[in-house]
Amino acid sequence: MTWVILLVIGLVAGLISGLVGIGGGIIIVPALVMLLGFSQKMAQGTTLALLIPPIGIIAALQYYKHGYVNIYAAIFIIVGFVVGSFFGAKYLTNLSDITVTRVFAVFLIIIALKLLIFPKV
Repeated sequence: MTWVILLVIGLVAGLISGLVGIGGGIIIVPALVMLLGFSQKMAQGTTLALLIPPIGIIAALQYYKHGYVNIYAAIFIIVGFVVGSFFGAKYLTNLSDITVTRVFAVFLIIIALKLLIFPKV
């Protein structure tokens, strides 16, 4: 039965990611923690493992076909992402699960408040 929950989590995350362009981690990490009892670190690590195959390629191609992809920006973000994710993961493994959970929650709250209070129209 767990595989059904995992499949639904992936389906919902992919659907919302394709619709609004958010990273699947915003949905997948909390879902793994709340629905399947993953630790925060296990949920984050599992979600990062999703980035290994080209998960977003189909959605990205659709955006590209309609002129909504800046390849130049994407290349520089990829380089920064690779370096940043290495050091972030290296640092994270030394933190407690509760600290990691709180950092994740605070990040989501800050982003939500920014979007709610200062929407760019």
